[in-house]
Amino acid sequence: MTASDLNTWATRAFLTFLIGAASPLISSGVWSQSSNYPSRPITVIVPFAAGGPADIYARVVSKGLQENLGVPVVVDNRGGATGLIGSRFVKGAAPDGYTLLFASNSAHIMAPLLYKPASFDPVADFTPIGIAVRYPMYLVTSPKLPVATFKEFIALARSQPGKLNYASNGTGGGAHLGCELMNIAAGVTAVHVPYKGVAPAQMSVITGETDYMCDSVGHSQPMVATKRLKGLALTGAARSGAVPEVPTMSEEGVNVQAYIWLGLLGPKGLPVGIRDKLSTVMASVMNSADMKRRMLNDGYDISAETPEQFSTAMNAEKKVWEKVIVEKEIKVE
Repeated sequence: MTASDLNTWATRAFLTFLIGAASPLISSGVWSQSSNYPSRPITVIVPFAAGGPADIYARVVSKGLQENLGVPVVVDNRGGATGLIGSRFVKGAAPDGYTLLFASNSAHIMAPLLYKPASFDPVADFTPIGIAVRYPMYLVTSPKLPVATFKEFIALARSQPGKLNYASNGTGGGAHLGCELMNIAAGVTAVHVPYKGVAPAQMSVITGETDYMCDSVGHSQPMVATKRLKGLALTGAARSGAVPEVPTMSEEGVNVQAYIWLGLLGPKGLPVGIRDKLSTVMASVMNSADMKRRMLNDGYDISAETPEQFSTAMNAEKKVWEKVIVEKEIKVE
């Protein structure tokens, strides 16, 4: 072995030693970061204004995280651009578990599909932690519409293509795309009428200004109970315990299954230990007896999906909503 070979060998050996010595330190650092988490306040970004379902449940989840993790958990509302502003903020945050996103699929999956180029990939650019709750969309109609069942509604809509109209709380949101998904599956053509909020959209159906909308059970059932609206069908895979008398659309021959969900995500690169700790704590909070009672009253389901299942479900869902947007040529003005 020449002197040059000896020097090369010695250099490689020394570098190998350094890498080997550093590996336990790196692993120890990652483990320490996860095991000591959290050590300071956590901020949960909600990409909507205060008062809506996402904000309400973000505060419920944040309170549970705070009680279980032992640090303050603060909700920060950053609404705008159909939820994109809040999501972009979290996308750019450090992946240390101290800035999280509590979003809905209407903001996190549907909204990015409406803008080209997309601001972010809802799965690849984030770390999915878990779905807190989900709920099927509830088809409600005006009391003035001469139908009493879902089948009668579909028959009427098919007999008058383009004559009926439906309300939503804005172009590209869950209420809009949910109804369009139903329209496609049922072979119905109707006119979309967007409003600036769920309340005015609902009122338009109550007064007969519009014919129907896709809403949540919690929001519309009180109006159904007082006969100000008619509740005809749900987009869930099974009936809801909150309205067991209301059939699913699939039961009635229209193959539609779709949900709005509210879930927790972190920035891309969140350590697995931190992700799993947050997922476990949130699942514990959502599965408490008090929470289950609240979910039943609101017509919501508690999701038991793992972070990996959450990722898989989002990727599959993204394809469904993208197909609706392309087929119906939906654009944000």
